[in-house]
Amino acid sequence: MTISRRAVSLSRTLVATAIGTCLIAGCGALPGGSGGSGGTVTVMTFAPEDTKATNMPGMTGMAKAYERWVNSKGGINGYKLRVLTCNEKNTPTGAADCARKAIAEKAVAVVGSYSQHGRAFMAPLEAEGIPFIGGYGVSSEEFQSPLSYPVNGGQPVLIAGAGHQLGRACDQVALVRPDTLVGDALPVLLNAGLRANKMTDAADIRAAEDSADFGPQAREALTHTSGTGKEKEKDKDKGCVTAVLGERTETFFDAFRRTDAQRKKPQISSVLGSVSQSLVDRTGGKESPFEGAYLTSWYPVASDPVWEPMRKVVTDFAFGDDTVDPDDSGAQTTWIAYTVLGEVLKGFKKDEAVTGRMVKRALNEAEPISTGGLTPDLSWRYQDMRAVAGFPRIVNGQVTFQIVQAGRLVAQPGEQSLDMTPTLESAPRTA
Repeated sequence: MTISRRAVSLSRTLVATAIGTCLIAGCGALPGGSGGSGGTVTVMTFAPEDTKATNMPGMTGMAKAYERWVNSKGGINGYKLRVLTCNEKNTPTGAADCARKAIAEKAVAVVGSYSQHGRAFMAPLEAEGIPFIGGYGVSSEEFQSPLSYPVNGGQPVLIAGAGHQLGRACDQVALVRPDTLVGDALPVLLNAGLRANKMTDAADIRAAEDSADFGPQAREALTHTSGTGKEKEKDKDKGCVTAVLGERTETFFDAFRRTDAQRKKPQISSVLGSVSQSLVDRTGGKESPFEGAYLTSWYPVASDPVWEPMRKVVTDFAFGDDTVDPDDSGAQTTWIAYTVLGEVLKGFKKDEAVTGRMVKRALNEAEPISTGGLTPDLSWRYQDMRAVAGFPRIVNGQVTFQIVQAGRLVAQPGEQSLDMTPTLESAPRTA
């Protein structure tokens, strides 16, 4: 009897010691754990910074500005918001590390983040029941995982939209894109938009994502868009080159301009994220080589008054963080994602312990959520899903068409925003 009691006592001591050690070390959290005690909700935003490829520091900067803003007003529905940030490093390991940090810190959601390594970060989040709200849309998993709640149509919508835009203006199209798994989907999506306008497929030109020399790709693109010498309709007698290379897009077009010695000047094109207002400003404004470039975006032009609330928050709460550019599509996406989070949290009872699984359930059941005119009202109920092969979680297929005019990104004359979902539904499966 004495031996039994001693064994029980020793067992309890060991368990208590183990639990205490784990708590001190922060070695994880219960699945769907709460975002913190005392009315605090913890979330995370991650994005790549200081890498040789695409960097999105404005997304984490926007998240911290939002945190300061809502907490200055007393939080959201009585909850103080705690925003964690993480450098995703543009690597699968970095993405997985950020997901594990979110789990260890008991985040109830990952919000407004960027990563092309969906497999690396989504699986850990799914295992813990943590929803992924408003990712940038560069990985296919963001449009496949039942725990992903996209606020835009991601790269699929932008690229299909570019195909529509170029198909109405061009005779020949060349696409320069990363030689990556994500990049492999781009030609299929662009061609879907081109075919909708009875255009032939684009030339597919691959490039290393972190290349510093795009001379070979520039020469190949120029060859494919130099014309055939045949008579064509006047409004389509033009070659077009579109490049989707993130921060390396500028490097490619610089090489392309130097290669185009005969000044054939094909129409150039890209998507928001690869070309931005800050890039146009930095490369000369009205004299920028991007003057006249076609662009596609998910959102209204940056000068639209619907962005004023975000601009005021950036002005008042970014505290001189020059990475937070209100014209940047990354910062804009993060703002919209946090707007969704705020609306969801308003549905909870004050002081109710919030968990990831509760946030997921609220998102699955929510009536359409308004983003103040920045997107169509958003809802992720089963009936809201679209029949897009490989991208079943797309609920917002809207794209806007823009052009660089007098150094500013403005709405393309004669083009209204368009839902690209029907075009994507007819495209071959890409993921």
